[in-house]
Amino acid sequence: MLTLKYFFEPNVTINYPFEKGPLSPRFRGEHALRRYPTGEERCIACKLCEAICPAQAITIEAEEREDGSRRTTRYDIDMTKCIYCGFCQEACPVDAIVEGPNFEFSTETHEELLYDKEKLLENGDRWESEIAENLRSESLYR
Repeated sequence: MLTLKYFFEPNVTINYPFEKGPLSPRFRGEHALRRYPTGEERCIACKLCEAICPAQAITIEAEEREDGSRRTTRYDIDMTKCIYCGFCQEACPVDAIVEGPNFEFSTETHEELLYDKEKLLENGDRWESEIAENLRSESLYR
């Protein structure tokens, strides 16, 4: 009798990967570096994310430009060390480093999980619309 009752109720599970459930705007997935709408990188090389990372997964090298501002020459994240705590995102004063909505980034080799600046900027370009929307909806909690 119990089986018959549940037979007519809607399914509780989803058929992943063909169906995907909703993600919270505060979801912490694959890292990305963002750009301003002008195309300029947001990162100001303050190194707060590197300092606060409990897993020591972030490595930054910077240099000073002619106008006196600092920009990164190297920005690496070892995703095998990362614990997805979100401290880097919270520490960033310009919202340059974010954890985006992508959680499907499995790889076949360890080297593919060593993200450099180009890979992080590419992720930011790919997910910018979703990232911006998530940051807007999350702004009430910041």
